[in-house]
Amino acid sequence: MSLQFPLISKCGKIAKIVEESQSAQEGTFTTTLEGFLGGPDTFLLAAKFCYGVKVEFTARNIIMVYCVADYLEMTDEYGEDNLRSMSESFFHNNVLRSWKDCIMALRSSEPVGKKADELQIISKCLNSLSMMVCTDPSLFGWPMMMYGSLQSPGGSILWNGINTGARIRSSESNWWFEDVSYLSVFLFERLIRTMEKRGIRPENLVGAIMYYAKKYLPGMGRWQGGQSTHTRTVASLNLTPVVVDQRVLLESIVKLLPEKKGKSFCRFLLGLLRVALILGVNDLCQDSLERRIGVQLDFATLDSLLIPSYSDSDTLYNTDCVERIIHHFTSSEPKPSLFSPLSCDLEDSPSSGPIKKVARLIDSYMAEVASDVNLKPGKMRALAEALPESSRSLNDGLYRALDIYFKAHPWLPDKEKEQLCNIIDFQKLSIDACAHASQNERLPLRVILQVLFFEQLQLRAALAGCLHVLDPESAPAGLTNIPTDIPGQIIQRDGWVSVVRQNRVLKVDLETMKSRVGELEEDLSKMKQEMRRVTKSHSSLSSPRFVGRRTGCKLVPRSSDAQDDIVEIMPPTPRMSVEPARTSSASRHRKTFSLT
Repeated sequence: MSLQFPLISKCGKIAKIVEESQSAQEGTFTTTLEGFLGGPDTFLLAAKFCYGVKVEFTARNIIMVYCVADYLEMTDEYGEDNLRSMSESFFHNNVLRSWKDCIMALRSSEPVGKKADELQIISKCLNSLSMMVCTDPSLFGWPMMMYGSLQSPGGSILWNGINTGARIRSSESNWWFEDVSYLSVFLFERLIRTMEKRGIRPENLVGAIMYYAKKYLPGMGRWQGGQSTHTRTVASLNLTPVVVDQRVLLESIVKLLPEKKGKSFCRFLLGLLRVALILGVNDLCQDSLERRIGVQLDFATLDSLLIPSYSDSDTLYNTDCVERIIHHFTSSEPKPSLFSPLSCDLEDSPSSGPIKKVARLIDSYMAEVASDVNLKPGKMRALAEALPESSRSLNDGLYRALDIYFKAHPWLPDKEKEQLCNIIDFQKLSIDACAHASQNERLPLRVILQVLFFEQLQLRAALAGCLHVLDPESAPAGLTNIPTDIPGQIIQRDGWVSVVRQNRVLKVDLETMKSRVGELEEDLSKMKQEMRRVTKSHSSLSSPRFVGRRTGCKLVPRSSDAQDDIVEIMPPTPRMSVEPARTSSASRHRKTFSLT
């Protein structure tokens, strides 16, 4: 039987099928091998082996042959050195010791993936690759299977058996990125998990994930940060890149990424978020990306934060996404203890650095998106109020963003402008910002008056502080609670001369402010006089004297009319020109005095 029917003698599964069929019926019968793996070519290879034809094992067919031999039960029980034992021996002795052959074998395992998992072939290949990643190719011999006779046991490269003295360069940590990028998404994810369990550094794993994403996700090369664009590879695989579902790939990458912080990593995450919004990933994946970005928002840059709006929204930028990222940042920031005496001192707090950096970043972001004509005032207000008030030591950035917004939206009513300006703490504006705001025609009049008031208070407080240092006994009682730390430091460092000089500068600034207020009052009085003159001229057009003058008739002027004409025609005397100035000056001094 064995000589006439080699398949029956070598294959246990076929032998059992034939035995069961003969006991049930006699003669010719037909059977079907259900669940056969590999197709007709693989069955032909097994049949040739049974008929004594030599079979060549390669890294590309070994997993397929191994799985078919196990399915057909071609064990040593049905013949010595049967196909299963021979394929298993080649797999362990050749494939698992070679980096290149492991990659090739994994690439060819997709048609028999389920069976290969049952035989633990996939896990053995992944474990072997993980172990070899931890090994330096220039020190150990596992790449010798790859290079064959081109490498001596000492690591030197051979040419026709002659030692050339050249050695394989010591590989960097990214030498394997290109090779593993030829694996499918499923196998790549399993490989990263295996390497993570083996204890490979997270930096190397992140580098491999970033390289894989750059290769298969469009536009990710721009957001690689400091990642090298070229990596050396040990093996020349000559493989074509795999076909991947970009949406599935991105969702898998987000699951693989470890909890890591850094400038380049944050930039990579923001690039992933852009692609995720384009591909329309699930909400869980998008929320995970926004949370990861939020906890390290202080590492983000303005250009990476300007995420375009890919939906049907009219706005240019996705401000809702940035607002959610800010909320993730504020929720992850450690909150100061309510019972700590230093909880109010934000300058000395360890967490004040990142939050102040984020505040400057968001102010710059608001200034960039403010020029969008479709951006609603509520969006600007939501972005500004997403961070606590204590995060900004100065509100100059907020003022600049709102000024740009008012310039791009000239149709906004004063009521909405005042509501937006309420988010600015005018006491936190610098002298230059106050000077600009006091002359800004785009601001409502009420806001300008508030700016002028707080500007004068700042100058008075600074001046009173210096006067209090110079003569504490003569200082007013209401100003004794002004902190004297800053003037005291000036005295210790530069002496009384610097204090006096600073006092003079503050006095000059105060006088400048007074003169500015006086000029505004004088301009207002001139406008009132001009309006009265125009009104009077309109009333005189309809008078009888004007009609008689136009028709050539001469009327006898009455005393009151003559007096009016004289007053109207006479040029202003020096005394008359001085009186309004005196009046405005006196009113200016009265207002200044009332503020004190």
